[in-house]
This record gives sequence, structure tokens and C-alpha cells, in this order.
Amino acid sequence: MLRLSELKLPLDHTDDELRQAVLKRLGLPARSLLGLKLVRRSVDARNKDAIRFSYSLDLEVADPKALLQRWRKDPHLRPAPDTTYRFVAQLEPGAAQRPERPIVIGAGPCGYFAALVLAQMGLRPLLLERGKPIKERTADTFGFWRGQRSFDPDSNVQFGEGGAGTFSDGKLYSQVRDPRHLGRKVLEELVACGANPEILTLHHPHIGTFKLATVVRGLRSRIEALGGEIRFRSEVVRLEIEAAPEGQRVCGVELADGSCLTARHVVLAVGHSARDTFASLHSDGVLLEPKPFSIGVRLEHPQALIDAARWGPCAGHPRLGAAEYKLVHHLGDGRSVYSFCMCPGGLVVAAASEPGHLVTNGMSQHSRNERNANSGIVVGLELEDLLPYGRGHGDPLAGVAFQRHWEAKAFALGGGTYRAPIQRLDDFLAGRGGSRPPGSIQPSYAPGTTPADLSACLPEFAVAALREAIPAFERSIPGYAMGEALLTGVETRTSSPVRIPRGPDLQSLNTRGLYPAGEGAGYAGGILSAGIDGIRVAEAVASSLLRPGQQCRSTAPP
Repeated sequence: MLRLSELKLPLDHTDDELRQAVLKRLGLPARSLLGLKLVRRSVDARNKDAIRFSYSLDLEVADPKALLQRWRKDPHLRPAPDTTYRFVAQLEPGAAQRPERPIVIGAGPCGYFAALVLAQMGLRPLLLERGKPIKERTADTFGFWRGQRSFDPDSNVQFGEGGAGTFSDGKLYSQVRDPRHLGRKVLEELVACGANPEILTLHHPHIGTFKLATVVRGLRSRIEALGGEIRFRSEVVRLEIEAAPEGQRVCGVELADGSCLTARHVVLAVGHSARDTFASLHSDGVLLEPKPFSIGVRLEHPQALIDAARWGPCAGHPRLGAAEYKLVHHLGDGRSVYSFCMCPGGLVVAAASEPGHLVTNGMSQHSRNERNANSGIVVGLELEDLLPYGRGHGDPLAGVAFQRHWEAKAFALGGGTYRAPIQRLDDFLAGRGGSRPPGSIQPSYAPGTTPADLSACLPEFAVAALREAIPAFERSIPGYAMGEALLTGVETRTSSPVRIPRGPDLQSLNTRGLYPAGEGAGYAGGILSAGIDGIRVAEAVASSLLRPGQQCRSTAPP
């Protein structure tokens, strides 16, 4: 199989024209092209008057060696890589000795993929989730947004089956290095659980909130069918830790109901908002480090403005859909301001996880057909920015305290009822008070909004940075600094405020048997990278559990 990349065709081409383009590009007679498989399709919008699709294709040809030799100087024709996933080990059915059952904490993408791969290797994991199953969680979350239910600190945008990514745009791309093509394994499993197969081929695939709910239920069913167990409303309040020659090791977990479960292999995949878990780990002596993250606002524009800026005359073409953007501005002091979790045709949503605090995030359905585009516009933090909020130098929980401080400010600024403070962009840039109501751009945030001065819920340096960067973004997207663009505060959950250091075996540096994983531990940022890290940690657990002499067969890749 050969892979051909960078094959460009106009937007309205047919399937037959794609095949003809391959034949023409490689100078092949039709009989020599035995098969063609789409690998990736992206959009080349550098010339807005002639936007094209760019394809990567796997080709089955009559004489691949001869064709490679003929085009040996062409970097866009190469042997297709082997993306097949191979398990590091597999417990034989009916093995006389079964290893202990590993525990996975957290039912987000990292926890679910760790549990899935462990189950596929025959290890029957037990997954513990503090929140509710996706159907109940969705009812709680949407009910809260609509003012029909009270805020539930254990069932919301951050906590419950599916993790924080469930109520997002469902982006499935990442910049993590992935030489083993574990991302492909993640995408294939998502498709097997109900995701649209197009995620396997789009350059920037996404699922959307409602479709994600279906996929999450499918992952749960697959894990359970393979012998795994998932328990909801099962909050782990602390680890059971014992002394060991190497320092300390985990020997179990204690739940909120007072019960304890024995385990010497625990995957910690709690997500970036499990602040009580971080505090418990710190008090138990598990090594944590403070980690930089970002703070800012959500910024809404008409989606039509973004489409026109990105697609030009092709805006509105049915094969393009709603346009995205990615922006960054570097400040003179070394900080950066950048777009985060951009949601085309989406909504700004309430994403708090604690009473008395207010957090925003963005969400899109698969159709991306809401009137507004929104994105987090955030300012990068340094560890020095967190020092005043911690309990002394190097406090690993200083970032949590920083987040809580500004989230409480936003909650009060909105009126103390989970209504979010909003401000017109022209007022914010000019330093005027924010009492004017929104103009042509109506806020999408629910449970409601209150016009306010957003500088009151942001650090001074962040306010200054945003006031410099947003007008600069106008150079990339004409109209971006339009006065009626709408800011909603505050965005604080760009990534985890802590990192739990781990070694080459993916275990905690000072607590054996504990496998910190995913976004909460500081090793992922988004659904795809979290799933990849879950797979890697599952492999590490299996390699520790399936010792030589047990009935297992190795299926490790060469």
C-alpha cells in the first residue's frame, strides 16, 4: 500500500474526478489502480478565490515497488505506515492465575480508554466515577442552564460520565507526538461506539455534544461486555497508602461512603477540575507540582463574520461548513494571548464545578449551526503569577487558589446567581464601565448574563494583555475587534493547575502503583490526547501486572 499526499482538487469535485486526479498525478493507466482509500481531507484556503480540498490517500497499485522507484524523488508518495494497534500483552481466557483487578478513577476520555484497553487485555478493570451516567448528567446540566435545576457540584460540565469534553465542541485533533498512531486507535474505537466515520478522515474532526453522549454510552457498554465494571456516584476521597522500601505505595482507595477497596494498581484520571482530589493527594504526601495555565474570557462574534474572513467568496459553501480560527499574539513581556477551544456555530456555557464560583466554556453541536462563533481568548500565566495565592513558595495548589479567587469575583460580578458578567468589546477596550446592554450580538450563555466591567474579575496584567492582543487579531480576521463583539467572563480551566510527576514506567515518582494520567495530572489537553494517554497508562499497568510465568501472550509491536 502506498500513501499519496497533497493532492488538491476544487470543492465541487466528484468521486470519479478524485480517481482521475490520482491517475493523472502518477501517470498511471486506469487498470493499474486497484484500490483507493481516503486517509485525510483538509481545506487549503490560502487562495480564498479558489479554495481547494487537499487529500491524503492510500493506494493499492499493480506494481508498488516500480511506482515508488519511478517517483523516488517525490516526497508526497511513500509507503503507507502501519497504523494497526497491537496490545502489549493479553491474558489468556481461562488463565489459572488471574492478576489483581486494577482500579481506574474517572470516567472521562482518559479513564474510559484506560479501562477499555485494560478490559481488551483481559484485566477486568473497576472504574469509579464520582458523577452520574451521561443521561442523568445531561439532564442535570441542561436543567441548570435553563434554570430548572439547582447547581449540582458532582453532576455538571466538569463531573460525570464522559468528563469535561462531553460538553464542548468535541474536537478530536491534537499536537501531541504520536509515533505509534495511538490516536488512530482512539478514533477507531469512537467510531465503533457510534461516532461518524468521517472523524477518521477529516483534518480537524469533531463530534459535537449530543453525539458524544451516544459515543460515551457505547464505550461504557464495550468495557462492561469485556468484563470491566463501572460504578457511578462513587467518589474516591483518598488513597490508601502504605510504607514501602521505595518510599510509599498505594494499596487501595477510600470512597465517600466510608467503604474501602483494595488495589495496588490505580489509574488516576480525574480531570483538571478535581480540586478536592488534588488537596487529598497533597495531604497524603503524593508528589504534586504547580503548573502554568491561562486565564481570560469567552469572545463571541457572528459566525458569518468568521466565515467571510476565512472562506471569502466561498463562505456558505455546503462542503465547507462553519469556519474555525486559531490566533496568537506575543507580548513584549514574553507572555502570549491566544484563542482556546474555539467553537464555530456554538454556545458559551456555564462550566462551574463549585458553588459560589463562575466559569465559562464553549460548546458546539455536530451541526455547528448556532448564530455565534465563540472562543476563549486567554493570557498565559507564569508560576510567579500564582505565588501570592499559595501557602508559601512552591505550593502545588497555588493555581487552584488563583482559579477560585477569580471565579468567585466573576460569580459576584454577575450578581451571585450564576449569571455571567458580559461586556461589549468596545467598552472593554476603552476601559469604560460595562453597564451598556449588548447590541446586535446577543449572548448565548445560560442561565443568563449581567452587563458589567470585566476588568473586575481579571488580573490587571491579563486585562492589559487582552486590550493589546484583540485589536492585533484584526489583522488576521477583519472585523474581529468590532465594537459589538461580546466578552463573557471568566475562563480559567484551560488546563490543569497541577502536574503529578511520573517516571518512565508512568507511575508516580514517589507513590508506587499510582498511575497519574490525562489532563488532570498534566499529561493531556483535550479528548484525543487524553485518550492516547489513557492507552499508554493501561499498557504500563498491564506490563506490571502480567509478570513472566503467567498465562499471557505478548502481542507487542516490533
